[in-house]
Amino acid sequence: MKTFFFTTIFFLMEMNLLAQVKHDAWLERLIRDKASPQLLNVLNQPDSFRYQIIYTKIDRDKNNNPSFTNYYLNVDESRYFNPASMVKLPTALAALEKINTLKSRGIDKYTPMFTDSSFSGQTEVQADSTSANRVPSIEHYIKKIFLVSDNDAYNRLYEFCGQQFLNESLWKKGYKDVRITRRFVKMTEQENRHTNQIRFGSYITPTYIQPPAESLLQFDFSKKVLIGNAHYDRDENLLNEPMDFTKHNHAPLEDLHQMMQTVLFPKAFDKRKRFQLSQDDYSRLYQYMSEKPSESRFPQYDTSKYFDSYTKFFFFRSGKQQIPDHIRAFNKTGWSYGFLTDVCYIVDFKNKVEFMLSGNIYVNSDGILNDDKYEYETIGYPFFEEVGETIYNYELNRKRRFKPDLSK
Repeated sequence: MKTFFFTTIFFLMEMNLLAQVKHDAWLERLIRDKASPQLLNVLNQPDSFRYQIIYTKIDRDKNNNPSFTNYYLNVDESRYFNPASMVKLPTALAALEKINTLKSRGIDKYTPMFTDSSFSGQTEVQADSTSANRVPSIEHYIKKIFLVSDNDAYNRLYEFCGQQFLNESLWKKGYKDVRITRRFVKMTEQENRHTNQIRFGSYITPTYIQPPAESLLQFDFSKKVLIGNAHYDRDENLLNEPMDFTKHNHAPLEDLHQMMQTVLFPKAFDKRKRFQLSQDDYSRLYQYMSEKPSESRFPQYDTSKYFDSYTKFFFFRSGKQQIPDHIRAFNKTGWSYGFLTDVCYIVDFKNKVEFMLSGNIYVNSDGILNDDKYEYETIGYPFFEEVGETIYNYELNRKRRFKPDLSK
C-alpha cells in the first residue's frame, strides 16, 4: 500500500508537470521539416532558449464567420519570460475602455490630455510636438505605442488607467496571471503604485480632472522568479547572482494571444472576455497595429532608425526587409533583457490568407542580464523570420473551403 501510495503521488505530480506544457507534435514536425541548422539548434535547446510558439489556424464558413484551431510548441504558462513592451497591448486596450466610460463628461480618446506631477518621481506633460495639434491625447499615445513601441506613451496610459484599475479590469476578463506593476522609468514599488492627476480638455480650464490615485492591490509575489547567472543593477554594478523578476510585469503568452484575438475577432468571443470598445476604437487599432512608420505623418519618424519592419518580427524584422504591399502584420512586440516576443495576426490580401502567430525566445548566451549583449540579430530575429516564413508558406498552400472576406 505504501509503495502504491508513493507511486500514485509521483504519477500525479508528473502528470501535473506535463499538463503545464502545451505541445503539438504536428506543429513541431511542420517547423522542423525545412528548418535551417540554426533553427534546429534552437529547437533542440528549449530550456536554454525558453521559446514558445502559438499558431492559430483560421477557417471561415460561408457567412465569413471565423473558427479557430490552436497549435502549441513548448507553451508553458509557468515558465516566466519578461513581456517588456508587450504590456503596452493590454494597457492601451484598458485605456480605451476607461476613456469610453467618461463620455458623459464630454471627453473621448481625442480630447487633449495633460498630465500633472502628483507624487515623487512623477513628471508632467503639457504638450506633444509629435501630434498634429501639438497636444497629447489617449489616441495619439496609442498610435505611438503600436508604431514604434514608445515607452513614454505607455507610461502616460499606465498613469491614466492607474495600477489598480488596469490590473483589476484584466483580471475580471479572466487574465488572472497578468500583472502590470510598473512604468518604464526608474521608480520604486511605492512610486509605481501612485499615478498622476490628469486634466482633460484644457490645461488652465479643464473639462474634467482625474485625481491622483494610489493602488491598494496586493499582488501575489510568492513565486520567486530568478533569471540568469549575473546582472547589472540600476547603478551599473555587476552582481554575480541571478536577476530577480519576481515583482516585474508578467503576462503569459496565451493571454496576450487571446487579447489580440478578441480585438481582431470581437464577435467570436463572449462579451465578458472582450474589451468594451467602439467601432472607431477598432478602426484606429487596426490602423495603428498594421501601419508602417514611413506611412505616419504625425509623428514623422526617421525611417533609417524606425524602418518599416522595426516592430514586425515574424518573417520581416531580420535583415530589415521591406514588407510587401499586399501583406499586413497586425501585432505588438516586446524586447528586453534578452527576451523577444511578438503577438501577431498576418493578412495576405492578394492570396486571401490569414493566420495568427505568437512567440517568444530568450537569447542571452553569457547569462548576464542588463549588459545589452544579447543575440537579437544573430539568433532572435532569424528565429522569428524562419518560423514565420514556414507557417506562411504552409498557409499559402492550405486548402480552404471558403476564402475569407478580408475587407474589414
